[in-house]
Amino acid sequence: MTDETWGQVCNELQKAVGQNNYTTWIAPLELIDLEDGIASFQAPTKFMCDWVSRNFAEPILSELRRAGISAERVDISVPARRPMNGAANGATRPAVPAPAPAPAAAAKLRKTPRPDEPLPGAPLDSRFTFDSFVVGKPNELAHAAAKRVAEGGPVTFNPLFLYGGVGLGKTHLMHAIAHDLQHQRPDLRVLYLSAEQFMYRFVQALREKQIMDFKEMFRSIDVLMVDDVQFIAGKDSTQEEFFHTFNALVDQGKQIVISADRAPGEIKDLEERIKSRLSCGLVVDLHPTDYELRLGILQTKTEAYKVQYPDLQIAPGVLEFVAHRITSNVRILEGALTRLFAYASLIGREITMDLAQECLKDQLRQSERKVTVEEIQRKVAEHYNVRLSDLVGPKRLRAIARPRQVAMFLAKSLTTRSLPDIGRRFGGRDHTTIMHGIRKIEELRGTDSQLAEDIELLRRLLES
Repeated sequence: MTDETWGQVCNELQKAVGQNNYTTWIAPLELIDLEDGIASFQAPTKFMCDWVSRNFAEPILSELRRAGISAERVDISVPARRPMNGAANGATRPAVPAPAPAPAAAAKLRKTPRPDEPLPGAPLDSRFTFDSFVVGKPNELAHAAAKRVAEGGPVTFNPLFLYGGVGLGKTHLMHAIAHDLQHQRPDLRVLYLSAEQFMYRFVQALREKQIMDFKEMFRSIDVLMVDDVQFIAGKDSTQEEFFHTFNALVDQGKQIVISADRAPGEIKDLEERIKSRLSCGLVVDLHPTDYELRLGILQTKTEAYKVQYPDLQIAPGVLEFVAHRITSNVRILEGALTRLFAYASLIGREITMDLAQECLKDQLRQSERKVTVEEIQRKVAEHYNVRLSDLVGPKRLRAIARPRQVAMFLAKSLTTRSLPDIGRRFGGRDHTTIMHGIRKIEELRGTDSQLAEDIELLRRLLES
């Protein structure tokens, strides 16, 4: 295969996998040989070799075949022996001499990435940008903090710690930060990866006796972004290395962004010193979506789908119906909309309320609330350690009134009972009293993080 042909394949690969993925994962590969239907490549590191083999071997093989090259499989390896070079800044140390590569390959082989090369982090999703992130009351603080970090200048909080349930936008915001930094501050070395990938790299470095390379690479970056940090809990050696990496970067004034499914203090088996370090910056909770945010997300996604399905019509009230009925998380909400448009397109019908109920009947069935008001009252009374009789009784002490309002709010959110019906189950209270209690909790939830956490915990317990 000629250099010109390989260049054409590379151009097509950029289009197929995206510029960022190509630059990070495929550009560092060296084509070594093409013989007996096997396209052989070398990767600079074992981690990159494993990652590309799992994620990009098929696209490479596909583009080779499109270019008319008879290839049956792609084989990616690392040099048998390589010097212990600094993975991030190009610094070198004495190493056992390795056999020289073949003359034809010597010019191509590059084992030490240059300082201006992108770090081999996890691939970024091109869809996850700030432009595609729908902002509402439950996530406005997290969005504002993420935008501030994405500017690339000094910030008053470090780390930024984002936490919340599945499908609330943590990963979306982290990808958006990385995208903006790469565009606006290409001079910064930004590394985004999951906690699992951090742990995998650390274990690989220990196994291959490349721990100094590992340390040098992670301490050379300007912005470290680690997703789902709860997965390092209980992994003693990984926690130890993460703690030292964290301290080294903070001491250098480098920015760190972390995400998890819960607040630092609530992550079981996470070392106390790490919990303390993670809590010293800005800790932001992404609250569960409310109706307005869900409707906004659906409206935004619908505008994008209208470009893809220009002939499809959607009847009034359908988006409102979906936003009201599917409340679990954004991923399921977006999946329902994708399914709705695809279904309507395949059968050539307008998206009406009847079609939505027919198409989404299984998801709607799953989201049907079978929780009773009495269950809610018991759970709330247990959570706040108050008597059930006091919760539904006439006492107006703050220690009882606030849990009572929480129970009213959950009864309205998780059941189909009317306000007068809920009032009857709270000691015969008037529906206006129930409405006042619900509104009070809705107001406080946006400013009182502890109250928001209590509500989310109770919701999970009741829906589990």
